[in-house]
Amino acid sequence: MHYNLAFVGFGNVARALVRLLERKRGLLESKHGITYSVTGIATGRHGFAVHPNGLDVQQALEWVEGGKSISPLSGIPVSTSLEVIQHSQAHIMFENSPVNTQTGQPAIDHIRTALELGMHAITANKGPVVHGYRELTKFAESKGKKFRFESAVLGGAPVFSVFREAFPLAELTSIKGIFNATTNVILSRMESGETYEQALAFAQSIGLAETDPTNDVDGWDAAIKVAALVTVLMDTPMTPQQVNPTGIRGITSEMIAKAKAEGRRYKLVCSAEKIGDTVKASVAPQLVDSTSPLYGMMNSSTGLTLRTDVILDYSITLSEKPGMTGGPVETAYGLFADFVNVVK
Repeated sequence: MHYNLAFVGFGNVARALVRLLERKRGLLESKHGITYSVTGIATGRHGFAVHPNGLDVQQALEWVEGGKSISPLSGIPVSTSLEVIQHSQAHIMFENSPVNTQTGQPAIDHIRTALELGMHAITANKGPVVHGYRELTKFAESKGKKFRFESAVLGGAPVFSVFREAFPLAELTSIKGIFNATTNVILSRMESGETYEQALAFAQSIGLAETDPTNDVDGWDAAIKVAALVTVLMDTPMTPQQVNPTGIRGITSEMIAKAKAEGRRYKLVCSAEKIGDTVKASVAPQLVDSTSPLYGMMNSSTGLTLRTDVILDYSITLSEKPGMTGGPVETAYGLFADFVNVVK
């Protein structure tokens, strides 16, 4: 079966996905009979392109990474993301525009438009999961299509799909984990003797932290991930504002040295607990000791523990590999896995 693919957002993750698709092209066809063409790309800064016979993705990658516009690749004139979706004749739309923690827009409109046109919609964007999960899931079902978002939390590690497929009718009672790699890197390096400023500069130098690190260090990235998990897995709508996170700016080198002397560590701990019909969620620095599974999660390692009414403490950990700090490739794999699982 041949699938046309459209990309809304063509940043690091989307480009990593294109490269992964190209690398796995042979296996997709030999194992699952899947072939594909990229027929639409919408970027924030490098133009828009649509071609029903398939775009030259290698040229698109080269031009975007060289700071050039991809518009000359287009077979028809298009000037907005919605026009790319509407004219791409795609079967699958990958939505990876920047996250809007307040409303989930314009990603929600992108996904709704794709579903309306009979496409499956796959995203790594947490905004539409938090702000549009019920509406978009119901709309997708009415169209006989899928809305998937495995990469929204913990990159490529399966969280939503594991719970959906492996825990039928299980009731999730609590979630606890470390969801933000940037703050974990900063706290780990501070424990090794660096100042907060030095550790942050390192995280920025390797592309893990943004130039403006507010979302990471003030806990908002972690909070929207907590909200996404609660919204989907606990079936309780929640926004990051309700989580009301506390970040790590107040953690000093002296505090970390004192904790280290006591055999403890500071971690930006994410948690949610369901009590009756309500859910209490938080993101805040906490001291953990060696009895906690979070204690050994250093540098860019992340993970969580799910507790249900039938199986206690099921854990998923994304461990840092030597010389690697996680990022676009892992997140791209979550999108890739959603694609294969939706169409195979």
